[in-house]
Amino acid sequence: MKESAKSHVTFVTVAGIIRPVMNLLMGKKWEGLEKLPAGGFIAAPNHCTEIDPLVVGHMLYNQKRMPHFLAKAGLFKVPVLGAVLRSTKQIPVERSTTGANRSLQLAKEIVSEGGAIIIYPEGTLTRDPALWPMKGHTGAARMALESGIPVVPIAHWGAQEVFPRYAKRFYIFPRKTSRLVVGDPVDLSAFEGHALDKATLDAATNAIMDAITGLLAGLRGEQPPAQRWNPAAHNQSTQGRFVERGGAEGKAIQEGGASNENIGDSTG
Repeated sequence: MKESAKSHVTFVTVAGIIRPVMNLLMGKKWEGLEKLPAGGFIAAPNHCTEIDPLVVGHMLYNQKRMPHFLAKAGLFKVPVLGAVLRSTKQIPVERSTTGANRSLQLAKEIVSEGGAIIIYPEGTLTRDPALWPMKGHTGAARMALESGIPVVPIAHWGAQEVFPRYAKRFYIFPRKTSRLVVGDPVDLSAFEGHALDKATLDAATNAIMDAITGLLAGLRGEQPPAQRWNPAAHNQSTQGRFVERGGAEGKAIQEGGASNENIGDSTG
């Protein structure tokens, strides 16, 4: 994607701050980078800690692919931060249907220009106690099937040791390594030409989640659960933070507005 001069300068400035910090926090091992498409694509990673966007964004930026995230609309009104978000063409997300449609249109525009959109199909940090990918939302699948945009599954593991889910501090000693692997674009050809009804979108989303889970299983050297975690089946919210109390899953805390964590809620 051809970035504007202003966008390029802003990206370089921000990266100049974040990359050294990420290199200080953890080592990195990236695999499958050659599988990133030459043109625009949707990056679909697993989501197990709040610093996941930095992990994925770091990798994409190093491959000269400017990362574009969906961010809470209110953040665009914050002085300085809002200017940075706008100049780097990040995508504001609102909970309203109209706002969500605007977000989707901007996302499609970025991808059509060769950019990379990062969408977390789970919609928020996984509720799975063992941090396996949980049931996905349909936003990434809908965008892919509507526009023919390739969906590239990405899995990473290790960042959660540096900053555990909902932690309040970093754990950088002993030094940890974040491992990341890029998979082949998900084959969604079986769903092409079908009506984008719930059954089709759910099946396509499952294909995406299967690809992400398979990559993560390889990184972890473990078998994932036979059945993917479904928050609804455990009386859990699918939005906002979910606090663990006494080692057990506690109640969800709803947070106003949308964010790049709950893009699934915004798009599908």
